[in-house]
Amino acid sequence: MAKVGLLVRLEAKPGKEQAVADFLRGGLALVEQEPETTTWYGIQLGPSTFGIFDTFPDEAGRKAHLGGKVAEALFAHAPDLLAAEPTIEMVDILASKGV
Repeated sequence: MAKVGLLVRLEAKPGKEQAVADFLRGGLALVEQEPETTTWYGIQLGPSTFGIFDTFPDEAGRKAHLGGKVAEALFAHAPDLLAAEPTIEMVDILASKGV
């Protein structure tokens, strides 16, 4: 069961909304290679606001993900795609249904 997670908010630069959406869709292939990432969601919260919500069985899994390829790609592309630095919140999972 997932015990910890990440909630990441991303604000696209004007005109870069589709590129951020495409980046999130493409990120799925990278996280599928991470055995400790229990769930991963690329989400759109508004016209230019996007996010990532992912869960992990423990702190080691979360740390591995933060040092992984999706995080690396996100920070490499952030200056071109995002209006501000990503906001990363570490969360504890209190209850869940499913995976």
